[in-house]
Amino acid sequence: MFKSIIVAILILCLAWISPPPAFAQEQITITEEQLAQGEAIAQKAIEATQQGDFATAQAYWTQLIEAFPTNPAVWSNRGNALVSQNKLEEAIADYNQSIILAPDAPDPYLNRGTAYEGLGEYQRAIADYNKVLELDPNDAMAYNNLGNANAGLHNWDTAVELYHKATEIAPNFAFAGANESLALYELGKKDEALRKMRNIVRKYPMFPDMRAALTAALWENGKQGEAESNWVATVGMDSRYKDLDWLREVRRWPPSMIQALESFINLDAQS
Repeated sequence: MFKSIIVAILILCLAWISPPPAFAQEQITITEEQLAQGEAIAQKAIEATQQGDFATAQAYWTQLIEAFPTNPAVWSNRGNALVSQNKLEEAIADYNQSIILAPDAPDPYLNRGTAYEGLGEYQRAIADYNKVLELDPNDAMAYNNLGNANAGLHNWDTAVELYHKATEIAPNFAFAGANESLALYELGKKDEALRKMRNIVRKYPMFPDMRAALTAALWENGKQGEAESNWVATVGMDSRYKDLDWLREVRRWPPSMIQALESFINLDAQS
């Protein structure tokens, strides 16, 4: 559920992880000059990613794959660039290669899981997130993403438990708290959900997702003025929340929240 592609962009140097023994000889032959050149290219890839130019980032990571084909980080990072362009199957192939090279590194499993989510392959995503937790039992993002995948299967009670676990591990993980509130709303626990939404907005006033959720929940609760105030703040920060298709297919809000916001948008447009 919710934010189908939550990919941790890995800001990783070329020495992210030691190569498997079979590749040790190749690693020894890499010179300091080659490493320095590689780090410079990696920095360019990171800058392109930060600017939202994912195609350019992909090209830089490809250069690094050609130079350092046994480094798992560059494969995983190119996978991230591909996910950001919605090239999910190509991304999965890159994550697969990263996992072959570093089977005990959690990040490629986490990122491959998000790609599987984007394809609607929730059981495969769940398997990857469980693998992350096997490797790192305190990975808050894995719990959050497990919640997302369970929500994709409409397992709302399980999703709430997983989101809450993520917030216990990382109390400042705002998106996990937001996801928990939305799942609670879907379960009909609207008063509890509204309290959580208010608390998150109080702590993170520039969080458009919760401003938009508050808009919908408050409107449904008859608080028109407060709903409209939150909506003005929402669209001022992120106009995508006016696009219900984006909310359904990309952000992946639950149906009840979509319906509530759609009602607000339609009635607000008529006023």
